[in-house]
Amino acid sequence: MKVTERIKTYEDFVKVHGILLAASGLPRSLHRQLFEKLRTDAFDGGAYFSIEPCEEGRQRRLILTSDSTMDKESNVFLIDHAWTFRLDDAYKQLQEVPGLAERMAALMCVDIDLEDDSEDDAKLNTEETLESEISEAKENGDGIVRWLELEELDIDDDKLLSLDLPSKFPELVALSLRGNKLENEEIVVQQVTKLKNLKALWLNDNPVLKKCEKHMADEIIEGCPKLEIYNSHFTRNFGAWALGFCADIYDKNNPGFVDQNGHPLQTVTSLDLSSRCIRNLINKAFSASEILSLSHLNIRGNPLDENSAGDLLQILRGFPSLQSLEVDIPGPLGGSAMDIIEHLPRLSMLNGVDTSKILETEKHVIDSVLQPRLPELTANDTLTDRVLNAMWLYLMTYRLADEEKIDETSVWYVMDELGSALRHSDEPNFRVAPFLFMPEGNLESAVSYSILWPVRHVQTGDECTRDFLFGIGEEKQRSARLTAWFQTPENYFIKEYEKHLKKLRSTSFASLPQKPPGTRNLFHKDGTALHVYTDLPQVEEYLTRPEFVITNEPKDADIIWTTLQVDEEMKKATGITDQQLINQFPFEACLVMKHHLAETVQKAHGSPDWLQPTYNLETHLTQLIGDYFVRKRDELDNLWILKPWNMARTLDTSVTENLSSIIRLMETGPKICQKYIDHPALFNGRKFDLRYIVLVRSIEPLEIFLADVFWVRLANNQYSLDKHSLFEYETHFTVMNYRGTLKNKTTPEFVKEFEQEHQVKWMDIHQRVKTMIRSVFEAAAVVHPEMHSPTSRAMYGVDVMIDSSFQPKLLEVTYCPDCTRACQYDTEAVVGRKEIVRGSDFYNYVFGCLFLNETTHVSPL
Repeated sequence: MKVTERIKTYEDFVKVHGILLAASGLPRSLHRQLFEKLRTDAFDGGAYFSIEPCEEGRQRRLILTSDSTMDKESNVFLIDHAWTFRLDDAYKQLQEVPGLAERMAALMCVDIDLEDDSEDDAKLNTEETLESEISEAKENGDGIVRWLELEELDIDDDKLLSLDLPSKFPELVALSLRGNKLENEEIVVQQVTKLKNLKALWLNDNPVLKKCEKHMADEIIEGCPKLEIYNSHFTRNFGAWALGFCADIYDKNNPGFVDQNGHPLQTVTSLDLSSRCIRNLINKAFSASEILSLSHLNIRGNPLDENSAGDLLQILRGFPSLQSLEVDIPGPLGGSAMDIIEHLPRLSMLNGVDTSKILETEKHVIDSVLQPRLPELTANDTLTDRVLNAMWLYLMTYRLADEEKIDETSVWYVMDELGSALRHSDEPNFRVAPFLFMPEGNLESAVSYSILWPVRHVQTGDECTRDFLFGIGEEKQRSARLTAWFQTPENYFIKEYEKHLKKLRSTSFASLPQKPPGTRNLFHKDGTALHVYTDLPQVEEYLTRPEFVITNEPKDADIIWTTLQVDEEMKKATGITDQQLINQFPFEACLVMKHHLAETVQKAHGSPDWLQPTYNLETHLTQLIGDYFVRKRDELDNLWILKPWNMARTLDTSVTENLSSIIRLMETGPKICQKYIDHPALFNGRKFDLRYIVLVRSIEPLEIFLADVFWVRLANNQYSLDKHSLFEYETHFTVMNYRGTLKNKTTPEFVKEFEQEHQVKWMDIHQRVKTMIRSVFEAAAVVHPEMHSPTSRAMYGVDVMIDSSFQPKLLEVTYCPDCTRACQYDTEAVVGRKEIVRGSDFYNYVFGCLFLNETTHVSPL
């Protein structure tokens, strides 16, 4: 029954929303209650729940505060959507909709004031700080300054020299120069290495680290033989002092002495060694005899790559009181929580989880104490910028569809304050699902909500949680995907990336030898025309050669030229046989689907310069995250582009530098993530790419031809890497046939002006493009020899970008490309014989090359 009037009864509600109710997962017992609340617009969550701040005000959580407990599947609550948008419109809406940025900033806890106005007195300058430290040492001790903090005092190289710290404070044990303006490596090394008793040095957030950190670190550690901590990381010399610092024994009030005897760590029960860049834990100070009472140990975030898992487990087994351990899993102790517990039977807690519970559930990867990934804020960010950065921690998505088609772009939304306060748990007590209510019985009247209901028994005072990755298990990379919301172990991802990179770099490829052509002219010996069936209007209109004639019946054709995939089902329906020529090769998905294209190239060539680092997010998310972390660590550009496997016209394509965004965008469909070409060659300040036409007669032997005519596609706006420009389609994308304003530039004009602008020779670039395209199709021929078919002939579009070094970069390969522009315009070829090529002859010479073995207006590769 199709309801066309406003829904009034529960029966009508179920008939209209039956599919939506089933998709939501809401138990049938709650359907009537949901209808009543939708009918009366009842948002009654406030009577049952309260929202309270956590994580020092950087997050909120939802608490059940009703007087009575809430049973499983006993109630359903409506949650409003505070913000609904398409991704391209996010920045514009935040800028233009009154109050939206303010509400979102408050909801996402990013409306905090970062300015430090807690101190009424003016900040001490360097000299005043030194005088204060000396006075304090005299008042509280022997007058010797052993711990000195000179942070954020604008100390530059000249100032450091003038302070002459080694002469004034020769007994320094710890020195912090964080956040100053030191730039000269030689001066810093010279001054610091005179402090022979130094055990800890912090130079973090100084410009000099960006220039020469590794080299300078080696010199400082060599020149300061007692140094145990450098820039928060343990050196190879670490011992009892560094361990005591992490155990809160040593600090400014108790800096310790240079050659302190005794056993200072005997009373330590808890030791946090997380993220100290420890590579070797086998150390005299780190032993059961020195830390006899140790019961809790945190070694997360350390590579520990100089110790085997067996050696580490043996050391830890020696601590008789060790009951609680935090460690990356997978990580230095192996990949299984079960194995760790087996080797350390005295443990009662592993990563915050009771070991008996781990053994009961037989979970190999366990981590319940991951720290939340809080938005990185700076005082200079606008509210809009903060929201754009933080929103990926809160967004949810759906895609609209009716009986005829599914919407091509997804809808993103933020639940209201109550819904957004639900935090994640692997064992949630609530479930949330989007729900589209159609009060008039049609999509035009639809209003979107989320619905919330308990899936466990919940006690008053309990935190209410949901599973951010409901229905997604390890087979779909659950642990890696949690990185969108949590600080997951970086070392694990980096190691997986390095293994991936090593494999790519070890791949070698030899070009295929040139062989005599294996194809022949297919024109009938009796002179009768070849019959062509096509569903492409351009072929019908522009294929005018007498050697070819159009037929309306596929079964009567010699040549099938179609935009549809010719599979067994289509052959049965149309009468197409295996003897007819078809404009597609078997398994050509290895070229025309983006994830398969990258895989094909990587299997053959590894990581060629002409293919940007590319990851199939459905299979290689872990390696992508590792690559991201390495770039972040090395302070390299981290801008990426996400592309759907098999959608054209840049649909569902995004450019971002936000790791949470990259991971969350997987939810709108399978994608590749590719390193963005952030420094492309520009044409009058605008981005461009090039569309080449490749004609393939044969895979074995490889016979491919490049059309002499190619065309340029230009972005409309001046190129910019400003973060707001990433939302501007006409700045970062070049396909304007379907969006934006199309501005054509003829190829001869483009080449002439480009050569003048950049003082280069286009033929040099063209030769590199030809070599690259040949390599792409060689990869397919070698990796997928099953592509070969004597009855296949095909045309592909190859999209290419040129970087600022004038090297070609492969973007994608397209099956049956849109050739409207090629047919509509006459142009002078800038390569080949450089003849005038009539647009109306485009399909005449394409068919001539593929089926008659001609080479008019094409060049063999």
